[in-house]
This record gives sequence, C-alpha cells and structure tokens, in this order.
Amino acid sequence: MQDLVQEPKTSIHSFLPFASSAKVFYNLTPAELVEHALARKEGKLTSTGAFMADTGKFTGRSPKDRYVVKDELTQDSVWWGDINIPLSESHFERIYDKMTRFLEEKDLYVRDAYAGADPDYRLNLRVVNTLAWHNLFCSNMFLRPTSKELQDFEHDFTIICAPEFEADPETDGVSNPNFAILNLSKRVILIGGTGYAGEMKKGIFSVLNFILPYQRHVLSMHCSANVGNDGDTAIFFGLSGTGKTTLSADPNRKLIGDDEHGWTEDSVFNFEGGCYAKVIDLTREKEPEIYDAIKFGAIVENTRFKPGTRDVDFFNKEVTENTRTAYPIHHIANSLEPSIASVPKNIFFLTADAFGVIPPISRLNKSQAMYHFISGYTAKVAGTEMGVTEPKLTFSACFGAAFLPLHPTNYAQLFGEKMEKNEVNVWLVNTGWTGGPYGVGSRMKLSYTRAMISAALEGKLDFAPMHVDPVFGFEVPKICPNVPAEVLNPRNTWADPNAYDEQAKELAAAFVKNFEKYREYASPEILTGAPKVK
Repeated sequence: MQDLVQEPKTSIHSFLPFASSAKVFYNLTPAELVEHALARKEGKLTSTGAFMADTGKFTGRSPKDRYVVKDELTQDSVWWGDINIPLSESHFERIYDKMTRFLEEKDLYVRDAYAGADPDYRLNLRVVNTLAWHNLFCSNMFLRPTSKELQDFEHDFTIICAPEFEADPETDGVSNPNFAILNLSKRVILIGGTGYAGEMKKGIFSVLNFILPYQRHVLSMHCSANVGNDGDTAIFFGLSGTGKTTLSADPNRKLIGDDEHGWTEDSVFNFEGGCYAKVIDLTREKEPEIYDAIKFGAIVENTRFKPGTRDVDFFNKEVTENTRTAYPIHHIANSLEPSIASVPKNIFFLTADAFGVIPPISRLNKSQAMYHFISGYTAKVAGTEMGVTEPKLTFSACFGAAFLPLHPTNYAQLFGEKMEKNEVNVWLVNTGWTGGPYGVGSRMKLSYTRAMISAALEGKLDFAPMHVDPVFGFEVPKICPNVPAEVLNPRNTWADPNAYDEQAKELAAAFVKNFEKYREYASPEILTGAPKVK
C-alpha cells in the first residue's frame, strides 16, 4: 500500500471545506482505483478481471433510513411520509459536522462527474468516498468528464459516503446508525453506516426527480430506453421481474440506458454513464450483453466464487439474492453514446400479472396512461421474495415510488402532457400469466411478448382491429403478427370464463383501493382512467 499512497494528486483545500489533513486521490482511473482497492483489501479480482466486493450488513437500500431535510425549500413541495421522511436542519448540521470531523486524516477518493447526458439539464457532481471501490462504482455509474471539462469544473451537488461512520439515534434525529440524507437546499447527500453502493446512485436519482420536474418541466423516469435505426425511441417502465432489462436489450436497437432517463421538449436522455444490473442466476445464454460486460473495470457485489476458482458463481445466494454488477455503458456493444435520442414514439408499461387478467398487450388512452403510470402495478410470485408463497399485488407509484420527492400526480400530469403533445402510443404489456392465475395458467411466452412489442414498434398495431376490455377499458388488438389470436384476449384462454370475470373484478377493485391515497390530488382526467368496478 505504501507505494500507492504517497502524495495526493492535488490539495484537499481545492475540493472540500473540511478534512484539511486528509489524503485526497482525485479522479483516479479505473485501473488506479482497482489497485488501491486491492491493496486496501476491499475485495478481489474475478477471472474476467471484474472487481468483487461485499457491501457488508446492507445488501440493498434501506428505505426506512432515507431522510430529506425539511426547510423553506422543501416543506411545501416534498411529498412527506414513509418515503420522504423529514429531518430537521439542526439534526442535519449535527450529523454533517460529526461526519466531516470523522473524515480528518482519512484517505479520501474524490471524483467529479456528471448526471445527465444532455448538457442543458446536466447536474455536476462531486463525490467523496472512503472506499476506493465505491469511487470506482461512481466512475462507472455517473458520466465521466473529459480532462478539458475538468479544468473548469464547478460542482452543483456533493455526495459524501462513509460506510464506517455511524449516527447516534439518541441525539441525531435518525432511527438507526445507518442513514442516507438529502439536503436539497445545501445540495448535499450524506450516506453513512451502509456499504451498499446503490444508495449513491439512487440518491442522485431522487435529486433529479425533484429538480427536473419541479424547476425545469422535464419528466424524470425510472425506465429503460432504446432507439431504432430510424431514430424511433421506445421507453420501458416496469418493476423487478417484469422483463424491463430483457425486453429493452434488443440487438437491432441501440441501448440509451437501462434505468434512469429524462424526457425534455425534444429529447430523451440517460441520467447515467453505466448500468447496475442484478446478476442472480445470470448466464450468457439468458443475458449475453450483461454477462460479457462483466470484465475489467466492472464491479460485482456480494457474489461468491465457484470453489477453487476465481469464476463467479452467479447461482450462489448465500449473501443475498440482490447480487449486482456495475459497469460503464460502453461495456455494452450496442449502447448509444452520447446517450441522447428523440422523444419517444412508443412507451411500454410492463407488468407480470400473476392473476392472468391483464391482456398480453393493450393500448391506453391518455387518462388510462396517467392512472396506470401512478399505479405502477405488478405481482410478485413465490420465489421472488422471502415469505412470498402466493401471488402478491405490488403497486409502486410511477414505477419508482421510493425515489419520488414530489407527489406522484405531479409526474403523472407531466407524463400526460408530453404523451398528448408528442402523440405517443402507450402500451400495457403483461409478461405474467395467461390461461389462469399463477399455479393454474402458464407464463406468457417470451417469443409472443417480443413479437407484440415488435409489432407495436413497427406500427403494425396502429390500425389493427381492437376490442375494448369491459373492466379496464383498454383497447386490445384482435390480431398481431406471429401471435395466435386466442392468446390476445385473456378471457378466452381460461377454461372457465366466469372465473376470469370474477378475478378481473377483484383485480380492478385492488387498483381502486390502492389509488385512494392519491385521489385527493388527482385531476378528473386521471380519475377517468380507473377501471370500472360495480
């Protein structure tokens, strides 16, 4: 380690108003960060050259320990509650002072980076890490400035992440020693007590979800996106297990990004410079793009080796099922750089409906699109989450409730405006069950889903004959190339159509019940998109 840590590349005073005696390593290259991380015993190299690290006690985000500072800027704008938990200004200052004193005489890895591929909406970041591999994570996940851009770089937002530092719940206004705190006025994110790197990425996503819609009239979206050879952009929304990553990874289309995007007046742009993908049960056959991206410069989290090798055992769940990889987007062969494309022509809401009710593909009008955007529906089945033994309804507002500082109706209203202005088709796609609920029916064939999405993208469904779903009101195609006609109407796939009708009523009632918490702030236009429940 001695030969790696001699003199910092520049003085601490150029970067931080604290920790004057710390050693700073500024914008190290991926190779340098890997050297530091190995020398500090932060992890190991795999057989493909990727860096393997453990995140410690926390192998995922801790949403109940995420706080937003309540002050003049946020008190009337933030959607307060279980998602955005308020923290006082005085408690923030107390934790900030203790945390920055803790960083004195530490080795600090400082990185300047961007969030937002569109220069007109870019957020300049300064990231301060106590772990070298965390700084590599930020190099992968955020956009990387050129040497020339760094010469005059002025940061808009600072992230300070120190897993070794813990808060005192008795005096610091937090529930547990671990925390992630957003101060939108002072433009600082503090993260402590957790080694889960995704807290940094999602912290900045939450910031953009406040700044862009609230101040810039840009819709921030938790989605993947790709673009065809003719410049036609498609967006894919969907919760875990719905096929968002699989269906947006198309060898005939370029990947804009896999998780976070903004929709401006004339473009869709990626917020990030990399991908953060789950790798549990990963194989080259199932996900060749992700599998081949795990090479030198990439990170794998909480994975284990096959015995006696340095080969990653992607089927090993002894640490967590939330094993992940983080890699720069250029590790994907057909990625688009810079990751900016035109406004979307087609948007897909993906749901894995375990109740066998939602049609395999249906077209939504503006009201329905806004309603289902807020609803963010899917269903979890046995094996996807501990304790889940039968289908479980899941609703996540805007397909990303955990990262929304504003009330969901703000995003839905903006979504509807942009949809109408740009004449966008919105499709609801069921990648879940047909012929009956989970345990009775069967999972929708991936080949059928791909054929339906291709037909939508190619305009082959624009003038197809449709019937209207009597409960949800969707337009459902009667024909689709390369898909049997009987598959398109889910009621026809059930052995007992009356049982389908009862299941459809139950699911519709669940939608209405879930929406009650948003009804007060929803416009009449949004409420018109609700299913019909007698």
